[in-house]
Amino acid sequence: MKVIVLGAGIVGTASAWFLHKAGHEVTVIDRQPGPAQETSFANGCQISVSHSEPWANPGAPLKIMKWLGKEDAPLLYRFRAEWLQWRWGMRFLRECAPARTAYNIRQIVAIAEYSRQVLQSVRAETGIEYDCLTRGILHFYTDRKEFDDSLRAAKLMRELGCPRNSIGADEVVKIEPALASFRDRIVGGDFTANDESGDVHRFTAGLAAKAAQAGVEFAFNTSVTRLLVEGSGASATVVGVEAIDAEGRHKVLRADAFVVAMGSFSTPLLKPLGIDLMIYPGKGYSATYRIRDEAAAPTVSLTDDGYKLVVSRLGQRLRVAGTCEFNGYTRELNSTRCAAITHRIRDLFPTACDYENPEYWTGLRPLTPTNVPYIGKTNYRNLFLNTGHGTLGWTMGCGSGRALADIVSGRQPEVDFAFTGMPRR
Repeated sequence: MKVIVLGAGIVGTASAWFLHKAGHEVTVIDRQPGPAQETSFANGCQISVSHSEPWANPGAPLKIMKWLGKEDAPLLYRFRAEWLQWRWGMRFLRECAPARTAYNIRQIVAIAEYSRQVLQSVRAETGIEYDCLTRGILHFYTDRKEFDDSLRAAKLMRELGCPRNSIGADEVVKIEPALASFRDRIVGGDFTANDESGDVHRFTAGLAAKAAQAGVEFAFNTSVTRLLVEGSGASATVVGVEAIDAEGRHKVLRADAFVVAMGSFSTPLLKPLGIDLMIYPGKGYSATYRIRDEAAAPTVSLTDDGYKLVVSRLGQRLRVAGTCEFNGYTRELNSTRCAAITHRIRDLFPTACDYENPEYWTGLRPLTPTNVPYIGKTNYRNLFLNTGHGTLGWTMGCGSGRALADIVSGRQPEVDFAFTGMPRR
């Protein structure tokens, strides 16, 4: 079949790669001048299967109430006159029930673990270089209650086959000696040796180049305006995509099947078709610093629970990402939140980096209330979804792409996951 993929982030590019390998003729459309220019551009760079718990959990409502009104809080919720934001919030609170949280964890871990295996196979096949480190992910805690609460989550992860091991403060510093000066404030941690990190932008750009060499067509600087539909009810079919190209010309691209992988922008595109996705943009921040003292900079990817930040070593750069702002589709940098990231990372690693010249960035994470993405079919027989991966787009990207290619090809994916519009295995 001829398949059009909308979106050239990690999820859309991986979808295109595996669709082509399945024998389809593939075109990818993206409004940016190249792949991975939006949410996949400068995220935290962790392949974090071990910390795939959903944001909606029994302890979340109290934390959110505590953070309300604090400009530098890990989660900043700006109430807006948007029905989607309020509906999303109410659904999020429902998902905080223990039974719902446990169900969502199982879905997230299933697709995340599968995706890590797929990424490893793609890496071996293509040889793409992307500052990959396979030294695990170390999560450290500075609050005793948070650490105690983490023990239950770690136990559940181990039951699901993810070897997330809870450790003491001394072991934390042994695994990452760069935290030695911070030892007196660490109360414990957990470590997963088979988690990874790497530059998602470099990987996605490399995969897009390999796909283009293999015959996938990429239409960059092309903005999708709407999907064109013929028929109604069960016979309704998407027949084309209306778009504006780099020269400002309107054009219609036709195909046999269409995959929506546009992250937060999937929701407004699909709403006119009666597809109501529960995805809200969560503005995430990152800062990238040049390393000055290699011995003082971490070499293991870290998660700082107290500030909800992740830290990844990317060659001679240190990427720090986290926090979330619910404020519509705006991507303006909030100087207070940027400064909070630099203040914290300088506190952790005082001499490691050039903190005077950070590169700040924001991206809109496509968040579902469950943190479970939409991967699968719609009620239009030739329209498919691969979107809503939230903070785990890099973690889930390759596996989501391969599973979606199976679904488009009429096959049941290998992983046991609650695929959208499909019966469970």
